Amino acid sequence: MGKVLQMRLVVEAEDFDAAVAFYRDALGLPEEAAFEGDGDARVMILDAGRATLELANPAQKRMIDEVEVGRQVAPRLRVAFEVTDADEQTTHLTVHGAELVAPPTKTPWNSLNSRLDAPAGLQVTLFEELGDAARPEPDSSAR
Repeated sequence: MGKVLQMRLVVEAEDFDAAVAFYRDALGLPEEAAFEGDGDARVMILDAGRATLELANPAQKRMIDEVEVGRQVAPRLRVAFEVTDADEQTTHLTVHGAELVAPPTKTPWNSLNSRLDAPAGLQVTLFEELGDAARPEPDSSAR
């Protein structure tokens, strides 16, 4: 069986130009490729760095909403981007088309997370890892 080499999240954007301006220009995802076709068909592939697929059961999803926002707000799908400065990037993105849902908040897993409603109908978490405590070593007594 082959190994997965890449994950792509494909999002339909009614306002394609606004989505490009937000995700490429404001968030800073580098353009990897762009294609055009008949009938004004357009697609742009943006490099989002390392991709992971985070699966959460309903209880975990509710807990994350409580920690980051203080209430249930997330749709079934939410996109999270790791950034180096959650405060600065949150402000920057709200100036460039995102609507603030919740300001940067320190989480129990030692990251600083904000929540935004962003173009193309996506709810976005920006997260900044705050140090080694965010990635604890495995418990040696559990071995």
